[in-house]
Amino acid sequence: MAVAKPVGERLCPDCGAGHLGIGCAVCGWSGEAVTMKQVTFTLSAALLGCAAIWQATDGGRAVTAEGARRVQIAENPVHVPPVLLETMDGSLQMWPAQGQPILLEFIYTTCPTICQTSGGDFAELRDHLTDEGLDVPMYSVSFDPVADALPELQSFGEAHGASGQPWTIARPETDAVAGLLDLFRVTVIPDGWGGYQHNIAVLVINPNGEFAGAYDTRAFEDIRSAVEAML
Repeated sequence: MAVAKPVGERLCPDCGAGHLGIGCAVCGWSGEAVTMKQVTFTLSAALLGCAAIWQATDGGRAVTAEGARRVQIAENPVHVPPVLLETMDGSLQMWPAQGQPILLEFIYTTCPTICQTSGGDFAELRDHLTDEGLDVPMYSVSFDPVADALPELQSFGEAHGASGQPWTIARPETDAVAGLLDLFRVTVIPDGWGGYQHNIAVLVINPNGEFAGAYDTRAFEDIRSAVEAML
């Protein structure tokens, strides 16, 4: 004949005997001890989580991982080795030319979404800087140079009003792409449909030929201030 458990009784996790949540008389298990273990575990997990967030956000100075990336870039400029670019008019340029700041973004011309938006933003940025009397070389650089031949570069330029000066559309040699994406911390992932998922930003090379800044594509005033500080 089964004996009913008292209301509120639970089973001891160690020996299986019934108890009232304050301890087990059979094996000596302490409900309080387990509660303390749970509290300790929870606090430890919280502290580890805080530590991870602190590290990922560069000491709390950036709200997101992308923000932390931009803080690190600004504080640790990286030399950009010479790269040969073919521009949309078919000319070849050894890049970057030192002595002046340069603005760039990475795109692929058949991108149906973010690249079209960033292209429009880049056009507005050019106009904003021109209105302020700042003539800064600007490049939209394709990370898919095999697919983006001259006709594609030219079509993208025409669609967004890039005339070649100060803004041109360009592509590097194929074997230079991986190194450029790594240096500029650009993530490109094939989407399985012939396109790519990628991050986008306005990137700044300082007059010393160093990668020294990354900004939101519509942070026009911040970019202007950064450029003026380099002149």
